[in-house]
Amino acid sequence: MSKPKHRFALVGCGRIAARHLELLGGGHVAGAELAGVCDVVATRRDAAAKRWNVPAFADMHEMVESVKPDAVSILTPSGLHAEHAIALAPHGVHLVVEKPMALTLEDADAMIEACDRHACRLFVVKQNRFNVPVVELRRALEGGRFGRLVMGTVRVRWCRRQGYYDQDGWRGTWSMDGGVLANQASHHIDLLQWMLGDVESVSAMSRTALVDIEAEDTAIAILRFRNGALGVIEATTATRPKDLEGSISVLGENGTVEIGGFAVNEMKVWNFEHELPDDERIRRDCSVNPPNVYGYGHHAYYEHVVECLCDRSHQLVDGLVGRRSLELINAIYEAVETGNRVDLQFRPRLCRLGQP
Repeated sequence: MSKPKHRFALVGCGRIAARHLELLGGGHVAGAELAGVCDVVATRRDAAAKRWNVPAFADMHEMVESVKPDAVSILTPSGLHAEHAIALAPHGVHLVVEKPMALTLEDADAMIEACDRHACRLFVVKQNRFNVPVVELRRALEGGRFGRLVMGTVRVRWCRRQGYYDQDGWRGTWSMDGGVLANQASHHIDLLQWMLGDVESVSAMSRTALVDIEAEDTAIAILRFRNGALGVIEATTATRPKDLEGSISVLGENGTVEIGGFAVNEMKVWNFEHELPDDERIRRDCSVNPPNVYGYGHHAYYEHVVECLCDRSHQLVDGLVGRRSLELINAIYEAVETGNRVDLQFRPRLCRLGQP
């Protein structure tokens, strides 16, 4: 007899919801099904409900009480993630929250505390961790193949024109979104920190180059990790005329790996001082670029969530892990505002992210 499926409901039917709806509504995730959708914009929720044949709601509490989901995916604007997660936690449903989990560290802490208090699990979407080349890179790091780490670099060179920001009034604002660092590059910042470890300090600069928004569309940051390695973050949505890359490179005394493509999903370089029998397979099988900036990771991510819900196994990105990269993003913004090096851990003073 087949096991019952875990029921997922969605709050927010905007741009990113299309990927979640396709996977859950289309039955592509084993052990998961779509139970309902919610959005304050009637046209969005009705279109999603009609496409995937599920009920639509304007109120998320009504949806949870009506369809009784096991988990709710929060896909609303970043500045509302904390409010919605804290409000839903008393229902006892598990929560899947798109990146970034929140905009301020205080909100992130409140989300973690609310989920702990009501015994619901908090999953933060970091789908690029599940990309096949990224999995191989992590395995090589854990196996000690790099030796001493020297440098890590992430580059986000994407194209977002004014029309993208004009789709919704919250995009590019400090109170609800932030710029390229908090939005588009948050996945890549998470990967860099996951690969190279805890950050000791950061310096940064940013500018708003080609669009009319409050926050930045272009930024660079220089990191020093506690293990002595250095890091570089280069992020922009001012690439023209189209997306160029989303990449990570790791350099160590015994090897170099670079993963590129649009979504950190295409193996570019896999070179080590000492070859292993599996290296040629990795070069061959991990060199496929995904069709868009979302890549393939959401599928594997949801499978991971279902696995965790089935056997209570340890999850790869929980609230504490999500908070870790958020702290670094806040520190980068603080360094931009002060013009000084910012040491981790710190308490934000001038960082504008999440502020009205």
